[in-house]
Amino acid sequence: MSRIDALLVLMVLIWGANFSVIKRAFLEIPPQPFNALRLVIAALVFMAAIAWARRRARDASARVSSVVHTATDVTRRDWLAIAVLGLIGHFLYQICFVGGVAITSVSNAALIIGATPVVVALASALLGRERLGPLHWVGAALSVAGIYFVVGFGAAFGGATIRGDLLVVGSIFCWATYTLGAGRLMSRHSPLYITGMTMVVGAIPYVAVALPQMLEVDWRQVSLGGWAALVFSALLALNVAYLIWYVAVRQLGPSRTAIYSNVVPIVAIAVAAVWLKEPLTRSKLAGAAAVLTGVFLTRLGRPSSVPIEE
Repeated sequence: MSRIDALLVLMVLIWGANFSVIKRAFLEIPPQPFNALRLVIAALVFMAAIAWARRRARDASARVSSVVHTATDVTRRDWLAIAVLGLIGHFLYQICFVGGVAITSVSNAALIIGATPVVVALASALLGRERLGPLHWVGAALSVAGIYFVVGFGAAFGGATIRGDLLVVGSIFCWATYTLGAGRLMSRHSPLYITGMTMVVGAIPYVAVALPQMLEVDWRQVSLGGWAALVFSALLALNVAYLIWYVAVRQLGPSRTAIYSNVVPIVAIAVAAVWLKEPLTRSKLAGAAAVLTGVFLTRLGRPSSVPIEE
């Protein structure tokens, strides 16, 4: 297991636990105001980290990792790409994901999101960004099948859930677009800078849309536990986990990084079983084994070439 794999495991643990954390927070704070405020907190933290990295880079005696700073100038084309990716990857993605999960079932949402690695891999291959071997596709298929055993038996598409299902499908394409587009930018700029700047761009319109609901919340009535959940979700699920995701995209390529997202529902179910006392069934355990095996196969198989960067 490499260091980047260990970081991806940490990312999966954070995102998996985040489901139970935000479920606790939603008891006191409505979803859209909660999401808007955590985006603001995360964006401010990213801006502070970018400013720190720039100051440190000016110190000739300091060593600065390319993860947090690169000296490459940001061109007009780069700014345009950052603006577009911010709107797609943070504004539209969050609108689709949060709005979709709110009006569909958890099983439907988790099963649809399980297709993310396949969508990313197909798009990456079609665009010529990566050349993937047969073992990767076997692993991806096994991982998707495992997701069905974990959550799929409770899924029922159509009817009352169709609007929410379509919104979650939209969130997948937003995330795939953001992942592939940001990967190109990070061939020249640091993951910290690209992730932080795109989050700032996406947070501004999101807060504007959610502002009426935010003004209706009596923030004085939010308990310490509610604020702790908000801070956890902002600092860990957005700042730390997003940065790990894009460091991995730069080192492993988008397809091999995306496959780890299928482990998130497993961690979410395990945390819910411990924290919320939700039952674990044989089908869920079998599905978890299939997902983990699929992830292992995609990491075991070597690409026919290194990820293609532009």
